[in-house]
Amino acid sequence: MKTDRKNHWEKIYSKTSDEDFSWFQNHPAVSLELIDRAGSSVSDYIIDVGGGSSLLVDHLLASGYQHLSVLDISGKALDMARNRLGKGAEKVQWIESDVTSYESTKPYDLWHDRAVFHFLTESDDRRRYVEVLRKVLAPHGAVIIAAFDIGGPTMCSGLNIVQYDADKLSAELGDEFLLQEKIPEMHVTPSNTQQAFRYFRFIRQ
Repeated sequence: MKTDRKNHWEKIYSKTSDEDFSWFQNHPAVSLELIDRAGSSVSDYIIDVGGGSSLLVDHLLASGYQHLSVLDISGKALDMARNRLGKGAEKVQWIESDVTSYESTKPYDLWHDRAVFHFLTESDDRRRYVEVLRKVLAPHGAVIIAAFDIGGPTMCSGLNIVQYDADKLSAELGDEFLLQEKIPEMHVTPSNTQQAFRYFRFIRQ
């Protein structure tokens, strides 16, 4: 039976506090480093796919970025981030949507996804994800995707995932996206469990 993604994540965000999530990062250092290395300027349009209650948007706002969007399937996750930011939330576009069916009215210069793509275990969902990416990313735009590394976890939050290395992810995205770099990260969860991630930065050719 196919999982109802939205209901699943609404339940997850309803029963756990932000800092207890396994994916919680107080300082998303690798993401910030890759956004900087992508040559992003504060006037670029950036979307954090599956950003939920992540603190990445807080750090980007503090650095002066002006055009930020956070997309998540869970409205509760977005509410957590909005409540945390207070007045600062007014500077962000909040999008409650499944990424595989998202439609944008503007192009983005940078697409950031930490741990959404690896939840797409069905090939049709991955195909739709890539179709959305192609529609919304500007020419020569940057793509940053983080996923569980080969040999890392096989499940997260009660769901199966797909592990990725550079070749496997590049094959999913297609020749239009050229890999620029890959960075491993051993993420330590709030319960002190280690999770092997790998971050990939692409540029659209």
